[in-house]
Amino acid sequence: MVLWLFSLLCAAALLSVVAVPEAASSPRSPGFAGEGGVVVRTGQGLVRGLSHGSYITFDGIPYAAPPTGPLRWHAPVPAAAWRGVRDATRPAEPCVQMPAPGAGAVAGSEDCLYLNVTVPATKPAGVKRPVLVWVHGGAFLGGSGSDYGAERLAVRGDAVVVTLNYRLGIFGYFGHSALGAAPPFGLADQQAALRWVRANAARFGGDPGRVTLFGESAGALSICAHLTSPTAAGLFQRAVLQSGSCLTSFPRGALGPTTPAYEPFAAQADVRTAGARAARQLGCATGGGDEVLACLRRLGTDRLATAQLMQSFNRPAFANGLLPLAPGRALAAGRFHRVPLVLGTNHDEMRMFVGLSLAAFPIRTEADYRARLADAFGPVAHAVEARYPATHHASPALAWAAVLTDRSFTCTTLAAGRAIAAHAPGLPLYGYEFSDPDAPVLAGLPVTPGFPYGAAHGFEMPFLFPSVPTERPLTDGQRALAERMVGFWTAFARTGDPNTSGSPDAPRWPALRPSSRHTPPVLSLAPGPGGIHPVDAYAAHACPFWDHLSR
Repeated sequence: MVLWLFSLLCAAALLSVVAVPEAASSPRSPGFAGEGGVVVRTGQGLVRGLSHGSYITFDGIPYAAPPTGPLRWHAPVPAAAWRGVRDATRPAEPCVQMPAPGAGAVAGSEDCLYLNVTVPATKPAGVKRPVLVWVHGGAFLGGSGSDYGAERLAVRGDAVVVTLNYRLGIFGYFGHSALGAAPPFGLADQQAALRWVRANAARFGGDPGRVTLFGESAGALSICAHLTSPTAAGLFQRAVLQSGSCLTSFPRGALGPTTPAYEPFAAQADVRTAGARAARQLGCATGGGDEVLACLRRLGTDRLATAQLMQSFNRPAFANGLLPLAPGRALAAGRFHRVPLVLGTNHDEMRMFVGLSLAAFPIRTEADYRARLADAFGPVAHAVEARYPATHHASPALAWAAVLTDRSFTCTTLAAGRAIAAHAPGLPLYGYEFSDPDAPVLAGLPVTPGFPYGAAHGFEMPFLFPSVPTERPLTDGQRALAERMVGFWTAFARTGDPNTSGSPDAPRWPALRPSSRHTPPVLSLAPGPGGIHPVDAYAAHACPFWDHLSR
């Protein structure tokens, strides 16, 4: 995760043909165990998973055909059926990633539309389990579903958990006039995976009528898109958006001096213009549209997976069938699916981005800080500095991170909550703030003296997914918090209310019903006695100031 962010800031499996009986169809068992492992019949054929004692994994299951050759830049089509038993004991390759600095060969494969299923080894207690579908982050440039081991959620939460890959960068978000109003292919992949889940969840002991879509960063932005996408209707019944909302954006200079402002979604016309420019750059600009596409589809993966081209296409397009409107506008107009929601941010979101950039773009003095404010906010920079004086923070760099956290993450997420509540006042809606000031630092982040990361962007993920690498293990108190968070997430997946975890001592999670007259608290999540408690994030992050500034 850190490598693709650094880049951004600085510039089929073999099938067995042995006949095996069909898995038992009883809802009390996800399959059957034998010498060959655990076998389940999916809609395309049998898959053999791997038992890990308390849980079972089925990795590398195709949910769509390989998007290669004529299917490059094509909406996903169903995966072909197979004979015999498909080995599902190891993940498939990730989708082609944005290259890391100094990398040689391209990482990942275009043949990447696979998902992974994790289920408890115990039999369900008479009813089908809730299903959680994880959409990974990575700026639409990197990441993989297999990066996230889901055993804690599956076993502690008694749930079926699905993680998935989807096309990234130029492979997932390319546009061209010859493609017309094509949907964002990476988002279309995610919806194809959700259709697979709807068709196959029951075969793994899951309830296809209780699907919770959850994701972080670009994963949360993806969920925002699906909330406003007419083609996603009925594909999920609840959603958790972690560190991303339909209103998330970065001002100019957030990722480094003079870097442009960032909006996560792009107009279809702008993406097509960028596509025509890329076609000329790649020598595929002659002839009609079909000839241009044929030329582009003949190019090797390495010609397309450059840092420049991948970064040119990492924003899903709107003004198409999947996304008729920009998601922020759709939300404001009330054009979103009415499903229970959890919206959350981390207390120190932007410290991760700022920490990654400090070596290249240091903020050592108040003059450095003032220059960054002027770059980002122009004529109102003085007002921002008055609200966030450098002397009120341990360093100018931490002051800058606080400005960006409040402006880009916390207050935009709470504004999205207000927009949702305005159109659906009775909708179950909950907010949280992950607030552990000593959360383990994600592996690979640079260490900068005097710049603690705190509860930075992505730092809640190891509490849900033990496989996310960190520079040290969770402490006893943090493990207790992880257990509580898993209980909240899976209770919400089960009932649409996180207050049904079954723990009598669980702190009450208040509903988020914001209005113009009253801003209710979100749930602060931190370890230790009293670490989980309601907090007024709207006031704590100066959201009245930012709301006034945006008018």
